[in-house]
Amino acid sequence: MQPFTTLRGTAAPFLAINVDTDQIIPARHLKTIRRTGLGVALFEALRYDEQGRERPDFVLNQPRWRNAKILITGENFGCGSSREHAPWALLDFGIRCVIAPSFADIFYNNAFKNGMLLITLPKEQVELLAKEAETAADPTFEIDLEAQEIRRPTGNAPIRFDIDPFKKHCLLNGLDDIGLTMERVDKIAAFEAKRRVEMPWLEPARG
Repeated sequence: MQPFTTLRGTAAPFLAINVDTDQIIPARHLKTIRRTGLGVALFEALRYDEQGRERPDFVLNQPRWRNAKILITGENFGCGSSREHAPWALLDFGIRCVIAPSFADIFYNNAFKNGMLLITLPKEQVELLAKEAETAADPTFEIDLEAQEIRRPTGNAPIRFDIDPFKKHCLLNGLDDIGLTMERVDKIAAFEAKRRVEMPWLEPARG
């Protein structure tokens, strides 16, 4: 998994509330087990009309935010079903950080396990950042995970955020569940060697 240290990029304001995972990536795209190729279908019903043409009023279709790496959004983002394809679609589009007042629990954990940083801030601060993303001459923000700071395009004081220390460690070091397991491979090997000696009857039969 790619480590997350500092992210510098355009932030797109999208202050919708209760954005569910079917809005993020519709169910018909869940047949794939590949993590790539889903970005084109991100927010499909909002980005495209019935003929598949881009809706010019949707934020991610506008030139200013088309290449956004940060999404500033409303309460309860990622509610609905538990599909892991939702963070896959955001990542494939290029978004590695989402800022909101609150997130659905399963989506929140899925996102971190896929290398995304989700930042929870009070609603007033989220609205302030969205306003700056909308009005700043250059809507480029910098997210410093080590310092736990959001540096703003206005040059005003950075906004600090809290994060679980374990999730921070995993992001900084690019560790998903497999990576965390591999950090303990020596202990696993020692346990298996000891078990073979002390409990040989658990070993598979060899024909």
